[in-house]
Amino acid sequence: MRVLVTGADGFIGSHLVEKLLKNNFKVTALCSYNSFSNPGWLNFIYTKKKRNLDVVFGDIRDDRIFDRLLLKNKIILHLAALIGIPYSFEAPKSYVDTNLYGTLNLLNSALRRNINRIILTSTSEVYGSGKYFPIDEKHPLVAQSPYAATKIAADKLALSYFAAFNLPVSIMRPFNAFGPRQSRRAVIPSIIYQALEKKSITLGNINAYRDFNYVEDITDAYLKATKVNINKIKGKEINIGSNYSVSIKQIENMIKKIVKKDIPIKIDKKRFRPNKSEVNKLMGSNKKAKKLLNWKPKYSGTKNFYNGLKKTVEWYKINNNLPIFSKKSYEK
Repeated sequence: MRVLVTGADGFIGSHLVEKLLKNNFKVTALCSYNSFSNPGWLNFIYTKKKRNLDVVFGDIRDDRIFDRLLLKNKIILHLAALIGIPYSFEAPKSYVDTNLYGTLNLLNSALRRNINRIILTSTSEVYGSGKYFPIDEKHPLVAQSPYAATKIAADKLALSYFAAFNLPVSIMRPFNAFGPRQSRRAVIPSIIYQALEKKSITLGNINAYRDFNYVEDITDAYLKATKVNINKIKGKEINIGSNYSVSIKQIENMIKKIVKKDIPIKIDKKRFRPNKSEVNKLMGSNKKAKKLLNWKPKYSGTKNFYNGLKKTVEWYKINNNLPIFSKKSYEK
């Protein structure tokens, strides 16, 4: 099967492309255009089937780009987005242009090209601070940041295209991802980096709880979504979560145990979100994903989450100073 993956050069996108290639898909990987013609983390994927990979550079804000890419690819896995909550407070228009209008461009092209299925990537941030736990797909959507607002808007726009035009759209809603290749701006890589390289660990709100999911579990869910009967999932919103929640403080203690360092932490108030924007707890119900996708996370629960952390720490030990723009991969 041929599949288009947007945001293929990113953390989750590169892992997903790697998994698809290993499962005999022919992949068109849309990467963000840059003057280096560098496909980001795609430089570092390990598979013998790269002959089935076609790397394309572009920008989803260009309303013409998808018309060409969808001539051959009839399945779309849409991960491209402007992410990072703090920056959304500084540049909200950029998030609207990319996350909302970029998705609109994809949906309009998909209508013209008779696409078989579209898997649109959402985020658990659309739920805001949980009103009840575990959070299921019926939970109210609450925009506590401009980033979350643009993702809610993109989700609703896509579902409106299903309702109005019968476009085969499904919404995949991963809760917090972690694993190799994740940016150091994310909390788990930030803690790992500081634990390995610094004499103390600086953090923000250590009392926030999150539902962290190892990247392998998330890509497994996407793979299943490409193969399941489309009639089971089109028009549906599906949480990809672990049914397990852990605090930043607990994660910090686990990582210190893994690296065998008992170093102090410092709290930096500048790392806190605005008071009304703070999401205090996320823990997702995955009953729907189990039912519709026959998916079950392997890294759920304290023991399995800890094992995922160990694998992530080992990767950063090897790749902590990895120059992403190098053509040589140091990844093991």
